Amino acid sequence: MSKPTRAVILANGEMENRAAVKALIHPSDTIIAADGGAQYCQQLGLSPDVLIGDFDSLSSELLAGFEQAGAQIIRHPARKDFTDLELALQYARSLGAIDILVLGALGARWDQSLANLLLAASEQFIDINIKLIDGEQEIFLLREGSTHEVTGEPGDIVSLIPLGDNAQGIRTEGLEYPLQDEPLIFGATRGISNVLLDRTALISLNQGSLLCVIIHNMDHKENRDHSQS
Repeated sequence: MSKPTRAVILANGEMENRAAVKALIHPSDTIIAADGGAQYCQQLGLSPDVLIGDFDSLSSELLAGFEQAGAQIIRHPARKDFTDLELALQYARSLGAIDILVLGALGARWDQSLANLLLAASEQFIDINIKLIDGEQEIFLLREGSTHEVTGEPGDIVSLIPLGDNAQGIRTEGLEYPLQDEPLIFGATRGISNVLLDRTALISLNQGSLLCVIIHNMDHKENRDHSQS
């Protein structure tokens, strides 16, 4: 397998608007199914490059079908120290992926959802960009010393949540409630529900880490698509 620029991981959580999900996947992406996430590959008509996990959430028939179609199967024991998603992230990193898009990582189980969200903050993934998509929400981590351009539509919600400790030296441009070299306190809610003023905004962080959640308002997209038709 050639070295990928981007890997897409399909996990076994909930997945809304599957047509929109499929549109996010590029022909050049390396597709990795984390155990039961392979069911979404089947539903979306995708051929995964790799299936990884203990396969307790996947039928032997579907597994055999993907293997016959050419997918690489990486089997782990049920008693293991990592979730299937973490194993998939580790494997994508070993391939040299710089950007990793994770689909279907959230769902009804809070323990799994919280753990999956926090994987982006793991030191083992410090050199890659991990983005989780859940319906109209996208989630990613800002590490200290970084600047990120947020894109969307005016009115989209942008929330900044400190992880592990206070986040210091935050500056924003293009949000309704600006921060000018200010902190956000771990365990407080000041960074919730800011608003995008234009189609782009800048967020920079001097110290700490921030989980950034963007909630896209589909009414804006539908109105824009209608005006262009």
